Amino acid sequence: MIEEAKHLREESDALYALLKDLPDADFNKPTQFKGWTINNVLEHLHIWNWAAHESHIDEANFLKYLEGVYAAETIRGFEKDWIGGLAGHELLKTWRGFYADMTQTFHALDPKKRLKWAGPDMSARSSVSARLMETWAHGQEVYDHLGVVRKNTDRIKAIVVLGINTFGWTYAVRKQTPKGERPYVCLTSPSGAEWTFGEASAQDYIKGKAEDFCQTVTQVRNVGDTELEVVGDIATDWMSKAQCFAGHVSPPPALGSRFTAT
Repeated sequence: MIEEAKHLREESDALYALLKDLPDADFNKPTQFKGWTINNVLEHLHIWNWAAHESHIDEANFLKYLEGVYAAETIRGFEKDWIGGLAGHELLKTWRGFYADMTQTFHALDPKKRLKWAGPDMSARSSVSARLMETWAHGQEVYDHLGVVRKNTDRIKAIVVLGINTFGWTYAVRKQTPKGERPYVCLTSPSGAEWTFGEASAQDYIKGKAEDFCQTVTQVRNVGDTELEVVGDIATDWMSKAQCFAGHVSPPPALGSRFTAT
């Protein structure tokens, strides 16, 4: 059983509740993230939810889908063509119906089952954790755009773990070598529990709220716009460019550019 699938359903349901009463015209207004609209967010989430599900249901068809992705001039262009003009509440309904079924399927899978992906193969648990991370991260631009302060829960722990595990990836994608081992990380969860990673250190560490760490590694906030305490050369360098998602090198947002609208 994959508990993260339940958390993906809950995070998606929270985003749906935020959008269900929004007028159709508002789905096409730009957000703070590269001018993406809410329609763009839902397109992206739905298409890659479908891809993750397909990697389990029909591997050959998933690999054919990837060929289309690689052949496209841009990912956004591919996604626009794939979605076929679906928008507004029709897109919202389609996304919701699919994630409801998808999360049930993933919940019952063997967590260690290997699945194909655009990068290296991954476990079913990692696949659904990545979908949770994407939903949470892209959801943040919607919360910000609508001026709603998100109430996080401990289901973000999977995103924290993904952020911890991609310390090396942050450097590998940039063809760099970290100056040392991953620093000590001590975070306070939304429920007040303490989550720690690595050996305690007074010279190189990151401390603070788990949601601030998640915002930094998913690049929905510049680390300077969070309350994280970042001490030491390695910790400072990592948080200045942390990237827990696959794809090309992506710089964090500029200081002060991502915030909850008022």
